[in-house]
Amino acid sequence: METPLHISAEEGCIEFAMEMMNLKPSFSRKLNHQGLSPLHIAVRKGHKEMALRLLEIDKHLVRVRGKKGKTPLHYLSKVGNQLGLLDTFLEPSPDSIQDVTIENRTALHIAIQNNRLDVLQLLIPTLKRKDYHWEVVNRKDKDGNTALHIATIHNQPKVLKSTIKLQG
Repeated sequence: METPLHISAEEGCIEFAMEMMNLKPSFSRKLNHQGLSPLHIAVRKGHKEMALRLLEIDKHLVRVRGKKGKTPLHYLSKVGNQLGLLDTFLEPSPDSIQDVTIENRTALHIAIQNNRLDVLQLLIPTLKRKDYHWEVVNRKDKDGNTALHIATIHNQPKVLKSTIKLQG
């Protein structure tokens, strides 16, 4: 269902989006016909200020699952941290790093698969502070691959080295 909040996120109309969030906060968790929340859309369209404002109102929007179970964090892990939002996503919701897609992939899997060293530089320190870091690093995706397997398959020595340090 396309809500007015989806449209304002698409167009970058921050004032209208904030009014919608005040009047109908439930719109922020609705998925449109493409399976995207307003935060997914703001990130995809590069509307950094919109994304930040949405998160100011509800920091848990980072964990809204869209199509194929992907969260906005999963999307950033794929495309990179050009908008500088990754810290903003991880700070209020560090446990979002455990969220998995329907293919059982974490943000770590996705970042490695897409050779996103910029993302790994932020994910790894966040993971190191968590008791469950071992579980995330060793989580197997639907194909049975861990983060290390993916780094090896894609011949990414820098990524492999960073991931091995995380295990130790």
